[in-house]
Amino acid sequence: MSTVNVGMIGCGDIAYGKHLPSLAKVPEARLTAFFDVSEERAQDARAKYGTPDARVYGSVQDLLNDPDVQVVHVCTPNDTHAEISIAAMEAGKHVLCEKPMAKTSADARRMLEVSERTGRKLSIAYQNRFRADSRWLNEACRQGELGEIYLAKAHAVRRRAVPTWGVFLDLEKQGGGPLIDIGTHALDLALWMMDNYEPRAVLGTTYRKLAEQGSAANAWGNWDPSKFTVEDSAFAMITMKNGATVWLESSWALNTLDVDEAKVTLCGTKAGADMKKGLRINGEEHGHLYTKEIVLGDQWNAEAPNDSAEREARAWIDAILNDRAPVVTAKQGLVVQEILEAIYESAAKGQAVSFV
Repeated sequence: MSTVNVGMIGCGDIAYGKHLPSLAKVPEARLTAFFDVSEERAQDARAKYGTPDARVYGSVQDLLNDPDVQVVHVCTPNDTHAEISIAAMEAGKHVLCEKPMAKTSADARRMLEVSERTGRKLSIAYQNRFRADSRWLNEACRQGELGEIYLAKAHAVRRRAVPTWGVFLDLEKQGGGPLIDIGTHALDLALWMMDNYEPRAVLGTTYRKLAEQGSAANAWGNWDPSKFTVEDSAFAMITMKNGATVWLESSWALNTLDVDEAKVTLCGTKAGADMKKGLRINGEEHGHLYTKEIVLGDQWNAEAPNDSAEREARAWIDAILNDRAPVVTAKQGLVVQEILEAIYESAAKGQAVSFV
């Protein structure tokens, strides 16, 4: 194959904000199939991004029954990720599923099992791995420049940025709030940098201290407290089997000035790194402490505002065309999901949750 036909399942904000415009920049990707619970949205997506022969389908299954569709992107609420992804792989399609992998770890595990059984590729849309600073730092980690990374901090903190549209505030459909929405990105980055996917135990807390108050200062308008059924912030300490520790912080609404999203701080035996104020490396040389500010050159395409999403799309289509493993594997997505679920469980029980 020199091109692949892609079907978009879910034509809402994440499809319009990331998947559709990014795929449109990949010559090898042909957007030929669209489905959304709103036919109007699907028709609009087809008109703006579809190939001349693109179609809108009346159901998910109708789209999956089309043998000409080789790949699907699942951009639907969390509680439908597993059902749609599994059906797609059973129908012979490769799947890029929006984060988080699923609403529950049991569903995520089923997705992985079907991927392995059918031989269909399954990847999770953690586009922050494709940012220039993330790629540079991951390469530094792989080269051993930080030594053994035994402490990581995963940052996903907003001061007042509660998403008030769609089903973000609906516990039943989403499975959680900022932890499963943006905390998942930060956790994925931390585990990826450490190359450590073996958790030992989790101690987590969740809060709804501001959810019931409402806030006119919210970035996307005042939320309805009666519909805010998820946490407004969540925090966790995750210990790994090799003794390493990950601290995860996530919030949509928190009284803090220390705001960062999809960033990590790493502490290793040779050096440390953080993304707090650009990309910085710190350590000791010749008896003196140093801090290096990393300025990425043009080869990293750091200046392009949407480059991470486009690189994600290009890498995903390349993995299909050249039969390579996706950058984000389903096994990695499952571990992230298991940790997120353990944090919620720990918060509910008021005690640590063990993986061993």
